[in-house]
Amino acid sequence: MTKRYHVVPNSDRGGWDVMREGAERSSGHFDRKSEAMDRGRALARANETELVEHGRDGKIQDSDSYGNDPRKTKG
Repeated sequence: MTKRYHVVPNSDRGGWDVMREGAERSSGHFDRKSEAMDRGRALARANETELVEHGRDGKIQDSDSYGNDPRKTKG
């Protein structure tokens, strides 16, 4: 399974990071959450995986799938 990307607050530097699950370094650091979401969306689409959005408190706010969504039903 392809690892998901997360947009998370950076408590040390401020701003927002795009993190791939299991990675030690971020895939990008941004001052604005909207910029981080744009980068995360592009990475998730390119890797056909999920993007998980976190709030300032670190809690998950939303997620979007850009690949083979196991929840989709064939119709």
